[in-house]
Amino acid sequence: MTKPTHSEAPKSCRHLEVLRSNQTPPGHRRRVSSRSLARGAPTRAAAEERDRSTAMATIAALDDDMVRSMSIGAVFSDFVGKLNSLDFHRKDDILVTAGEDDSVRLYDIANARLLKTTFHKKHGTDRVCFTHHPNSLICSSTKNLDTGESLRYISMYDNRSLRYFKGHKQRVVSLCMSPINDSFMSGSLDHSVRMWDLRVNACQGILRLRGRPTVAYDQQGLVFAVAMEGGAIKLFDSRSYDKGPFDAFLVGGDTSEVCDIKFSNDGKSVLLSTTNNNIYVLDAYAGDKQCGFNLEPSPSTPIEASFSPDGQYVVSGDGTLHAWNISRRNEVACWNSHIGVASCLKWAPRRAMFVAASTVLTFWIPNSEPELASAKGEAGVPPEQV
Repeated sequence: MTKPTHSEAPKSCRHLEVLRSNQTPPGHRRRVSSRSLARGAPTRAAAEERDRSTAMATIAALDDDMVRSMSIGAVFSDFVGKLNSLDFHRKDDILVTAGEDDSVRLYDIANARLLKTTFHKKHGTDRVCFTHHPNSLICSSTKNLDTGESLRYISMYDNRSLRYFKGHKQRVVSLCMSPINDSFMSGSLDHSVRMWDLRVNACQGILRLRGRPTVAYDQQGLVFAVAMEGGAIKLFDSRSYDKGPFDAFLVGGDTSEVCDIKFSNDGKSVLLSTTNNNIYVLDAYAGDKQCGFNLEPSPSTPIEASFSPDGQYVVSGDGTLHAWNISRRNEVACWNSHIGVASCLKWAPRRAMFVAASTVLTFWIPNSEPELASAKGEAGVPPEQV
């Protein structure tokens, strides 16, 4: 794996105050079209768009019957406590998880196999996401937050911390890597969103706001969304975010905090899940609510929801897993096979498969007569610790 270079000098942080009103700021209702943004997109965006198209072609078209047939194909319980977060690599068939037992684990999702486990007892493991390299990732800390070492750039190849990103003094609750370059964002309970570059220790910009912040890039990396207190969503051009949001809208009637936000693969929809277990699908251009679903409250465990790769379905769980058809706004499947509230849930970007986790990790695939496979840490490499 190529080490990050140090040729770029740290930049001073640009402090950007996000408007403190829940009302849409005057002059920001104009939507920047995806077509105009795409003209200035880096070449990697076009390449990854081709990769996504190829991957989508290999996935059978999902319909209600296929979604309804999904069942558990593999179970992993080789960790202690709950999983805090998980992420899929954009191109490779690998999954990373971060758990309450201070572990980071890599899985081969094509063969349902644990590849590697490392332990991080000094800092703990909370939010995790892949960089562009399948053996490197960003992980947030649960310990020693007062030192500012809230984020680490980790190599799973040789189990090293390549860089520390200091700034947040409270827990990071949202983490997202740009799909087109070395930028990433973090949202913290210190009421700030910070922009970073993998090659530089210092933050590149700060958004100060109210409440619990949640962040997400669209699939082209040209737009990012920030959700904040009061159901306010603000959209920024990632290349000129210092100019402020180019659009803003509200989730009408729901003032609870947003605990998760995602863009659909086509960039047309935004998926929100809130701390009171409401799920919304919004039009990413106009901000209009396309549909909404309610789950049973789970105060101690915020839920996660996920789009299917084609953007036609949403899955989430409150102790029971649910799947909804977005266009028809109805539930198409309900599964009682999962143990506990699914605190982590994501659909694989390249497969007809999703994973759900709490105190166990489950792989769900379309299968009319599934054979349950159970795995308990039979990877060929022993756990490592830092």
